[in-house]
Parts: sequence; C-alpha cells; structure tokens
Amino acid sequence: MKGNPELINTLNSLLAGELSAINQYMVHAEMCEDWGYTKLHNLVEKRAITEMKHAEKLIERILFLEGTPIVSHLNDIHIGATIPQQVDNDHADELDTVRDYNEAIVLAGEVLDYATRDILTEILQDEDRHVDELEELQDQIEQMTLQVFLSTQN
Repeated sequence: MKGNPELINTLNSLLAGELSAINQYMVHAEMCEDWGYTKLHNLVEKRAITEMKHAEKLIERILFLEGTPIVSHLNDIHIGATIPQQVDNDHADELDTVRDYNEAIVLAGEVLDYATRDILTEILQDEDRHVDELEELQDQIEQMTLQVFLSTQN
C-alpha cells in the first residue's frame, strides 16, 4: 500500500528519535551498572528495550507503506555525567518525543491513515509512561536528596 510521502518522512523522523533514545538509554544504563546502581540500570535498560520495540513497529509500518526506513540518522544524544543529569536529559527528550508523536498522530488523521494513527497512539502511551517514570525519579531525587536516593538503587 503506497503511503503518504509526508507521513513516511514523519515516521522516519520518529524512527531517528527512537534509535537515538535507544543509544542514550543504553549508555545511561551501563553507566548506572558501572556505578553499582543495579535498580536504575534495570529500569533504564527496560526503557531502552521498549524504544527498540517502537523502532521495530515504525520500521514495519514504513515498509508496509512502501517507504524506506532510514536507520542511519540519529538525533543529538545527551549523555549525563551524573544520575540527575541523565534523568533530566532523558525527561527532556521524552517530552520532545511526546510532542512529536502527537503531531504525527494529527498528520496521520489528516491523510486518512487511521491504522498508522492507531500504531502511533499505542506508542505514545508508552512514551507518556516514560515521562511519568522520569518525573517520578526527579521527585524522588528531590524529596530524598540525591545521596539517599542513590543508596536505594543497589
């Protein structure tokens, strides 16, 4: 099924975001592991795996729409040198991602591609959960202090 070119370009842009997030999260996860924060490592690694699944869905949809998935483009990756920087960078990126998915959902509706819109809506729900998880971490760091928070992450 030949898809709308603007929508395919938008899907490729979303794919670049997902591939970038995978890289950022994997580096953050491994940094957490290296520092001995196993719980944080597991949480961030799980988020990276979710992003991998999103990338897979986008690739499948682009191919279905007879487009070419572009996997060589990445957005800027923001590696944090500390846990608070990592959480803040991840949160900022997720907020951008939520905005991008909302805009893509509108476009999919405008070009009458409701199946793509449904896929994007499903992914958006995961991204909303990521924002919520990251805001929860930010709140915990603020309320507990960083030292107490980190002592709970072994």
